[in-house]
Amino acid sequence: MISPANELRCQRHLFEMPADISYLDAAAWSPLPLGVRTAGEIGLLTKSRPWSYPREAVPAWVERARAAAAGLIGAGSDDVAIVGAVSHAMAVAARNLAPGRGGRLLRVADEFPSLRFAFDRLATAHDLIVEEVARPSDGDWTAALLAAIARPGAPPLALATLTPLHWTDGSLIDLDRLAPAVHATGAVLVIDATQAVGAVPVDVTRWRPDFLAFPSYKWALGPYGLAFLYAAPHRQHGVALDAHVGNRPPAVGARRYDRGELNDPVALPMAATGLELIAGWGVPAVAACLRGLTDRLADSFATLGLPIAPRTLRAPHILGLRLPGGLPAGFAEGLRRRGVFASERSGALRLSPHVWANDHDLARCVDAVRDILDGRSDPDP
Repeated sequence: MISPANELRCQRHLFEMPADISYLDAAAWSPLPLGVRTAGEIGLLTKSRPWSYPREAVPAWVERARAAAAGLIGAGSDDVAIVGAVSHAMAVAARNLAPGRGGRLLRVADEFPSLRFAFDRLATAHDLIVEEVARPSDGDWTAALLAAIARPGAPPLALATLTPLHWTDGSLIDLDRLAPAVHATGAVLVIDATQAVGAVPVDVTRWRPDFLAFPSYKWALGPYGLAFLYAAPHRQHGVALDAHVGNRPPAVGARRYDRGELNDPVALPMAATGLELIAGWGVPAVAACLRGLTDRLADSFATLGLPIAPRTLRAPHILGLRLPGGLPAGFAEGLRRRGVFASERSGALRLSPHVWANDHDLARCVDAVRDILDGRSDPDP
């Protein structure tokens, strides 16, 4: 719990957010804070007028962004590589793993593609048995995964590719309980923290993953096309996907996995500014703020008689709404016509507010959901 003195209030004033828009889709693509946009505009001038903005200033932004990313996950700067996307990060991780043949690769069903494709190739190359844990009927992914890890008679666990929550609906996957169980088997642990870093506390010293990755453009309030890869110290001697002068010796630590064309004068200042903004708020304060928003949405939907997962099984920052028989066709589009922006993912309405959201946004969302489910016509244009 945070004290009222440290409570994070609505930060809508830091965003270009119209009063009549309820943007509850941070899990898809966050809007940029005004300060992040300004950093990007200055970066554009660097490329547009390189005689006035010397290139020599850009490498400092590389290390500033790296340090800011590392700080949000409890890592050191030497442990973090800057890559182009989480799919890039996972390809690097998979390339540098050599699991024993015949073991299991464990993950949840309906996992996001960037956490599947590279490891599917790894599984084929090493004869791994891919075990996807089905969505549990009681919503408790953590218990289902723990049971799968410890299942008697199962082939040895070689690799677990996990996330702190299910990306489709915010169902909690408790890595505080799962990471020790994976480590106890001697298996490799790879974490996709896309839907976590910036919104909830992430600590690599607690989870001890071999690799962990997250992008800039969602909860980290940064640009598209930039991501960060944590590599544990014993995983920092591998091979990058692309070889260039920047990731060869004397590059140290995870820098050996840095992408080419690293010195981006636009994306790096934007990413660093967004990450530092979050660090200034404090991730625990952000998580508490977002928990309050999703709890209020959950309580309102419960009064409408809609099924809501228990609070203990929900991540703080994403609320998934699943209806018996599925969502009506065009549900998300109907919300957009009412000024409410959210995503449909695998049969769930995924609501993901961030620090710009206020009570008016929540009320508009609840009213819109009620209207659509009651069959009321769309508002006049």
